[in-house]
Amino acid sequence: MTLNIIPKRKIWFTISIILSGLSVVYLMMWGLDFGIDFVGGSSLNIEYAIQSPSVTQVKEALGPLDLDSLEVQPSGERDMILRFEETDEETHHEILNKLNSIDQKTYGEIEELSFDSVGPSIGQTLKRKSFYAVILVILAIIAYIAWTFRKVAQPIASWKYGITAVITLVHDCLIVLGVFSFLGHFYGMEVDSAFIAAILTVLGYSVNDTIVVFDRIRENLPKSEEDFAGTINTSVNQTIIRSINTSLTTMLILFTIVVWGGASVQAFALALLIGVFIGTYSSIFLASPLLVLWEKKNSL
Repeated sequence: MTLNIIPKRKIWFTISIILSGLSVVYLMMWGLDFGIDFVGGSSLNIEYAIQSPSVTQVKEALGPLDLDSLEVQPSGERDMILRFEETDEETHHEILNKLNSIDQKTYGEIEELSFDSVGPSIGQTLKRKSFYAVILVILAIIAYIAWTFRKVAQPIASWKYGITAVITLVHDCLIVLGVFSFLGHFYGMEVDSAFIAAILTVLGYSVNDTIVVFDRIRENLPKSEEDFAGTINTSVNQTIIRSINTSLTTMLILFTIVVWGGASVQAFALALLIGVFIGTYSSIFLASPLLVLWEKKNSL
């Protein structure tokens, strides 16, 4: 059975515009909740032997230390994540002692799972370098696709394949950022260096899926008796099962990490899960219809 994906392109464009528009609104209203990697500070992940105390008990125990910007986030039944100002090693040990003194009979002793401390200047540098990394990846993708499809000049120029792929990448990243803006505002989910790694991975995964579709279009164009839109629709149908099956297996693994993984990897896995889903959608329902849009514009 042949799916009429290209003839229904207005539906896919509408869905993408709505999702992208909501993401832009969220980012303008709330922005992103940057973690200590970007703004500086300290993050302490601990685990109680029996169960974790309440947030109020933790804040009362740490009150004498006068920690600026203290945030306490429960993570599971026994884990807690604490974020506060950048501290020295002496204060770090005082914090652990205070936490360990909270009713050990009820909660047990604590185990320190991780401790990270980043200065504000390092955080700003990391933010700037992360931005440059994403821009360089996008430029490299444009150049690669334009070179790969250099012999495909009709009915649209090869560089338009590269621009189309980048539009889908921006679409994918924008929606992931929008979701994390929403989660950061309502659930305190932070963006850290692992999130940037997830975004770069999403870029690679999405463009790989898009190139598979584009490559089938390139193969079919010289021998197809259909028009450009028909050839693209046939090409998408020939690759759609492969794309969906590959994505589903990846998403299944990522879903298990999001649900049962530790707090330190959940945000990374969630960003990948959303990115893989949106990337699969865009490579099938956005990238290929955009090529038809280019061709329609050229024929006017």
